[in-house]
Amino acid sequence: MSTTDTSRRLRSIYLDQDVDSLRGVGTIADYASGRPETTLKGLQNSYAAMMAAQDEETKTMVRAKAAADKARLAEWQFHDNILAMKELVRGVYGSDSDEAQAIGYKKKSERKRPRRSIKVAAM
Repeated sequence: MSTTDTSRRLRSIYLDQDVDSLRGVGTIADYASGRPETTLKGLQNSYAAMMAAQDEETKTMVRAKAAADKARLAEWQFHDNILAMKELVRGVYGSDSDEAQAIGYKKKSERKRPRRSIKVAAM
């Protein structure tokens, strides 16, 4: 038997086929196996464990998405509040004040003025 890469997820088509096989083996009246994991009860327990793990994964993913949404909204709220504070500081103290510089703005008097470029005509 070849080695199987269990680090990747099975495609849903394979799982659907496996569930159909489990239902089908339940219809075989004289099915018996010497391996405990392949008895009907063992297969049903394996199926129940898989379903429980998938349910837990789904719940965890839902909680993770909700937490990500909550964090994203909190980040935007914080950003909007900072922008409002910056507008307030510039409005109260002016754009050339030390207070405006303290919150991250460059003083208006320290900005470089645009220089007019002289175009040289080609001869």
